[in-house]
Amino acid sequence: MRIGTPLGPDPTRVLLLGSGELGKEVAIAFQRLGVEVVAVDRYPHAPAHQVAHRWHAIDMTDPVTLATLIEQESPDLVVPEIEAIATNALTEIEAAGTTVVPTARATRLTMDREGIRRLAAEELGLPTSPYAFADTLDEVHAAVTRIGLPCVLKPVISSSGKGQSVLKSPDDVEAAWDHARTAGRVADPRVIVEGFVEFDYEVTQLTVRHAGGTSFCAPIGHLQAHGDYIESWQPQPMSDAAAAASRDVAGRLTESLGGYGVFGVELFVRGDEVLFSEVSPRPHDTGLVTLATQRLSEFELHARAVLGLPVDTALHSPGASAVVYGGGDMVAPAYEGVADALTVPGADLRLFGKPDATERRRMGVAVAHADDVDTARSRAREAAAHVRPVPAPQRAGRAR
Repeated sequence: MRIGTPLGPDPTRVLLLGSGELGKEVAIAFQRLGVEVVAVDRYPHAPAHQVAHRWHAIDMTDPVTLATLIEQESPDLVVPEIEAIATNALTEIEAAGTTVVPTARATRLTMDREGIRRLAAEELGLPTSPYAFADTLDEVHAAVTRIGLPCVLKPVISSSGKGQSVLKSPDDVEAAWDHARTAGRVADPRVIVEGFVEFDYEVTQLTVRHAGGTSFCAPIGHLQAHGDYIESWQPQPMSDAAAAASRDVAGRLTESLGGYGVFGVELFVRGDEVLFSEVSPRPHDTGLVTLATQRLSEFELHARAVLGLPVDTALHSPGASAVVYGGGDMVAPAYEGVADALTVPGADLRLFGKPDATERRRMGVAVAHADDVDTARSRAREAAAHVRPVPAPQRAGRAR
């Protein structure tokens, strides 16, 4: 691909749909390659807004609003970075000649847990947990009876654990149903009930589809709480058989989805057996660890792949990441302990610049490298523990 000059008469322009912490790193990766970046999110001053050439705050689930913006900006590439997008509008603009990354079909299928689960299990025959879909509370009760307890209930359209509950008894069903309907990414009552998988560990298999073929990063292990990741590390120790099965599942699934870019394929592993869980057709939050571990982070790999440039998935060093949470409700928080965090050997920080904090909102991440994963995890946790979001001091007369 020939790359033009940003803000010039013939730039190479990317429209980034989603401007959170992952979108911010993607925007930076594109800009390092001379690409003009227009960042979009539902609220102003999102992390990627702060580094983009231009930004917009719109309702991306409104197909007319989204299509109008795409026509206005006339991008070379539309790069979705979140799930809450009017995918029908993406299908139409792709049909009209604009490239959607990786494809409009992949974006639509992976936004919808039903679409991707049916593709994986029913069309490709990949191993998964047992599952059933439901639209009403009565259907949920029937699905739970069929799947058995314990099980997991999730909105079909969601991410990062939003709206997810573990059901351990029939008494949990109604509260889980209410939570799924109110905490999903979009207003949709449909849910998936999944059998609870007894696994040894979970991995994210970052898979890169690019002009030279398909490449795989070293597997990433991660720890979750409330359906959201709190730590990740790379590489996750695996048997040769499990590692090969992970690459096979990820490769078959991403080949079916098509297009270029990074896919975050989430897998359950028990012994040598690998079960498909979910996939994101974009960099994955657990992949923030690659900022410390790989020669090219998952964000740089994504930018290179979608531009048709060569990639390199080599692991540079074992490493880990640990999340910095908001810790409470704050507007434009300040951060203490940054200097202490950066004194931890091998550690670095990414503070995302989100305009508001809540108790469990991810406000930053510490990453660290070391000679082994255990040391890296200890360093990342120590660095993250030093950082404290606090209410910003009031400064009279300070201009914005």
